[in-house]
Amino acid sequence: MGRYLVTGANRGIGLELCRQLKDRGDEVIAACRTSSPGLSKLGVRVEEGLDVAEDAAVDRLARRLEGIRLDVLVNNAGILEHVSLDDLDLDSIRRQFEVNSLGPLRVTRALLPNLASGAGVAIVTSLMGSMTDNSSGSHYGYRMSKAAVNAAGVSLGHDLGRRGISVAILHPGMVSTDMTGGAGISVAESVRGLLQRIDELGPENSGTFRHADGRALPW
Repeated sequence: MGRYLVTGANRGIGLELCRQLKDRGDEVIAACRTSSPGLSKLGVRVEEGLDVAEDAAVDRLARRLEGIRLDVLVNNAGILEHVSLDDLDLDSIRRQFEVNSLGPLRVTRALLPNLASGAGVAIVTSLMGSMTDNSSGSHYGYRMSKAAVNAAGVSLGHDLGRRGISVAILHPGMVSTDMTGGAGISVAESVRGLLQRIDELGPENSGTFRHADGRALPW
């Protein structure tokens, strides 16, 4: 049994991660801005008030978790806002960078004291951050912020590898959530794949970009 912290845990992929982890016997700390009925029913430890875009909120979480060892930190919190060239909303792009790119880096740095050698960090990112795969354009804030967090994940793989901590950069697939408007595979199927990839995480595959189904993905 391990101890996992999941950000963005109140709905979608984050909620299902907490559910499946608890069901298999792991200890779960569910971190989110505000809990949800579904999360409250799970009976896991819930840490509310976490906005990954705010330094103070992340620091408060770190203080509350002082001295608690984590086996895996799952940086799952994210937002998607549609930004096109014709409707170029720079404030939206900045918001997406704060949450999608800086959020995982901010949380990982704050919780480093909780991660010992042998621990893992997972970043739930998106294939939309792949420049090789981009065949349709648009979605400027989301694509750019996910490409940036992919770059951060590679750097974290190098930096944390020296501490014996491995990093997974994971695309969940096209998943049927509120964020995608209900299109894609089920959340449960996606999370089963994500957990399999996290369970396989080690120095030999740290810092690589992989699909939940195991495929290596292009940058």
